[in-house]
Amino acid sequence: MLSAATLALSLTAADANTIRWARSADALTLDPHSQNEGPTSTLLHHIYETLVLRETDGSLTPRLATEWSIHPEDPSIWVFKIREGVKFHDGADLTAEDVVFSFNRVKAESSGFRALHAAAVSAEAVDDHTVHIKTNGPSPLYVQNLTNFFIVDKDWAEKNNVVEPQNFAAGEDNFAVRNTNGTGPYKLVSRDPEVKTVLTLNENHWAEKPQVTEVIYTPIAEAATRVAALLSGEIDFVQDVPVQDVNRLQETPGVTVVNGPENRSIFFAYDVSSPKLRSGNVDDNPFAKQAVRDAIHMSIDRDAIKQVVMRGQSQPGAMPLPPFANGWTAELDAYDKPDYAKAAELVKEAGYPNGFSFDMNCSNDRYLNDEAICQAVVAMLSRANIKANLVSQSRNLHFPLIEKRESDFYLLGWGVPPFDSQYVFDFLVHTPGGSYGSYNGGQYSNPDLDKKIEALATMTDLEARNASIAEIWKVVMDEKIILNIHNQVLAYAMKDGINLAVHPENQANMSTVTYK
Repeated sequence: MLSAATLALSLTAADANTIRWARSADALTLDPHSQNEGPTSTLLHHIYETLVLRETDGSLTPRLATEWSIHPEDPSIWVFKIREGVKFHDGADLTAEDVVFSFNRVKAESSGFRALHAAAVSAEAVDDHTVHIKTNGPSPLYVQNLTNFFIVDKDWAEKNNVVEPQNFAAGEDNFAVRNTNGTGPYKLVSRDPEVKTVLTLNENHWAEKPQVTEVIYTPIAEAATRVAALLSGEIDFVQDVPVQDVNRLQETPGVTVVNGPENRSIFFAYDVSSPKLRSGNVDDNPFAKQAVRDAIHMSIDRDAIKQVVMRGQSQPGAMPLPPFANGWTAELDAYDKPDYAKAAELVKEAGYPNGFSFDMNCSNDRYLNDEAICQAVVAMLSRANIKANLVSQSRNLHFPLIEKRESDFYLLGWGVPPFDSQYVFDFLVHTPGGSYGSYNGGQYSNPDLDKKIEALATMTDLEARNASIAEIWKVVMDEKIILNIHNQVLAYAMKDGINLAVHPENQANMSTVTYK
């Protein structure tokens, strides 16, 4: 005889067209070029589309571009053939002009994605369905940067005064924050931020009709509540399964759990350039000193975090780069066991006989066990006489601190959509300014390294390029400007009968759901 829980979790034909999806966090905005942030892009992929898409196996597949190539007469030009017969949700035709407009919009100063296009100079509509994008030199890997480059309707944007992306860090609002007009498989029906977003099938979509025709997206920050909603039958699919519940759910009748590594590193960074910390109790900046940074790294027990905090659901490592991304090496990813006595001595020798204190900023609703990771690191640093005062808050408040460079020490997670080290360097290592360094909240600056980073975009000799990547990583790791903890391991939980593989970008897409 079936239990009540099993009955609640069994899939019926009546609810096969609607999927009720929950995860820990909502999209920060619906403006498709404002925030380069995981949950935001994941929801937007249902409404808007990109020229190319990243498959679960890591390969690129056509989306709004049916083909792409380097121009035979000019290696600094990428040629994109735009899919014909595509319409925006309001019925307008997609043309090359919309792609050019989207290119210019995504390069605006308020765009969170502009560093991905730093090497791109201009875009031109050659005809209604051909676009040329010119880079500042041959850029053979540029197409890898386009998996989160959403295409918007030029006329719609101009009509609604959203030619520029929302400036999220400044608290700006605009029409595109709450309204959409994409070409994607689903259209926006309603949105109540942090409560519920409802999407319905786009009947005029160009691709094969998905099995899911309605999506009800519900952010549930509390881990226990999220799991309870799945077990009660209120929710069909949970994207962010709490690590402490993975084993229990795997043994629960009526529930399917799938696992996979995520393309995301969880790390800490700190202000290495200001003369004095904002929140410090000393008159200078300890993080500007190599000895203190060495002490911080000596104080972290990544294996303990994996075992106690993550319940085994993590891949510890010293590099803020997943193992499958270009530039990763086992040597640089290796880490030592903590040495608290030596770390405390380094802090003392650096000029802080009584240690020092500062505020550590941490999100509590973005990454797997993010607040618990911060609590563990606070305890570990204290053993080296480094006193971190934990300031934990929602990602809506946390991320602007980093973007505005108003944090002394902070937690951040970083994926690498192009699967290449340049993405990390462009956003996290390059001196902040222009298209670069938008998430370099530690304000690290090395002009010589900047030149090497900028040169990567147009290096056609891949062997020489990889050698330069290795040189950059050596400086980053030697100077210890980033304190990496681990790469996340993902678990999706869903009712039996639903089939959805773990995506390396954690970009679960309901249009790919199938029913067993």
